[in-house]
Amino acid sequence: MTDYDYDLFVIGAGSGGVRAARVSAAYGAKVAVAEEHKVGGTCVIRGCVPKKLLVYGAHFAEDLNDARRFGWEVPECRFNWVTLRDNVLAEVSRLEGLYTQTLDNHGVEILKQRATVSGPHEVALADGRTVSARYILIATGATPLIPDFPGNQYGITSNEAFHLEGLPKRILIAGAGYIANEFAGIFHQFGSHVTLANRSDVILRGYDETVRDRLLQISIVKGIDFRFNAAFRKVEKAESGSLTVHLEGCEPMEVDLLMFATGRVPNTAGLGLENAGVQIDARQAVVVDEDSRSSCDSIYAVGDVTDRVQLTPVAIREGQAFADTIFGEKPTRVDYSAIPSAVFSHPPLAGVGMTESEARNTLGSVRIFTSDFRAMKNVLAGRNERSLYKLVVDGGTDEVVGIHMIGPDAPEILQAAAIAVKAKLKKAQFDEVIALHPTMAEELVLMR
Repeated sequence: MTDYDYDLFVIGAGSGGVRAARVSAAYGAKVAVAEEHKVGGTCVIRGCVPKKLLVYGAHFAEDLNDARRFGWEVPECRFNWVTLRDNVLAEVSRLEGLYTQTLDNHGVEILKQRATVSGPHEVALADGRTVSARYILIATGATPLIPDFPGNQYGITSNEAFHLEGLPKRILIAGAGYIANEFAGIFHQFGSHVTLANRSDVILRGYDETVRDRLLQISIVKGIDFRFNAAFRKVEKAESGSLTVHLEGCEPMEVDLLMFATGRVPNTAGLGLENAGVQIDARQAVVVDEDSRSSCDSIYAVGDVTDRVQLTPVAIREGQAFADTIFGEKPTRVDYSAIPSAVFSHPPLAGVGMTESEARNTLGSVRIFTSDFRAMKNVLAGRNERSLYKLVVDGGTDEVVGIHMIGPDAPEILQAAAIAVKAKLKKAQFDEVIALHPTMAEELVLMR
């Protein structure tokens, strides 16, 4: 298509970069992708996929116990971390192969090395070569943020959690976002004593307050400890390998493992973006417009590196929109409204649209409908854990502007319910739907 070495050069083979590369190549572009780690990115290699597999493994702790109430004579069971770890890593390797195969099948050249920007149309490779491209796409994702304090080198991040040699008896997780709460549930179900330490007194900031408070209550009952308003002062490591953690306002705590889950920052350091005049914001994210174009006309960015919405499906949509717009002659922009999200905690929670507080601040007149119940399975299992569903309704138009829930399979249920919010359906239309009984999801159409 051009006199350049490539029509498109993608730096980063995560979900957004792979989608952009594959679709652009399908449109006839000559495409190369540089990846210094593994094809698949955070989600496939060290994020969503292996994490969800650990979540599945953790659920068996409660399921095996509950099975006895349903008549199954379950013997005493022991958990083998190494077996699960190795099976998960094997699945990750299989998926990496599939992602690589997809790029190969579309004629995308994969360069397994680091690449940096050396000009508006130039990329420098680790092997010493410099190649040119009509367009450059930055899709390098984000990396865990590690707070700066003495002894922080003794902690790990979620990246390393999938490779542990063994399970810790005591683990301290720094942070209270979705990664922190998900791994808290995982390690707790595997038998570790878990403590979450957060510098504020809020967990899961951005999620509906009622739902996140319910998770906090359930987590405490399960035996997970929380330390709020507890900033890190220092960490000391003993010869035995144990760690003594000093937090503000708390007694020193001895643990076997410290894990940081304190957010993620865009991977732009050392990429050479300044060589092309690409603007970076205060959080080190690439600043882009509605078409994912940076301040340099030939350089675009998608996914977590832009710090717009750090979710894999969003990165994929952005990569698709980029390819459709630039090489498919189908100008497309991503609609960022009503994006569903989930936390795979124990139990999981999910939400889409406005939270109750957002709706009250934005709309003024708001009606709230809730259902607070015990899932039928939990009743027979003798488990007192309660689910909570909430509909946020615009009082003036009757439009359902938000759905939030916590309970078994909440993310699976919310995916379909999110269509209603995206389609701007009314509460009256929910009421018209006949319930599917007996299910948990029927609560969505029974709230009055």
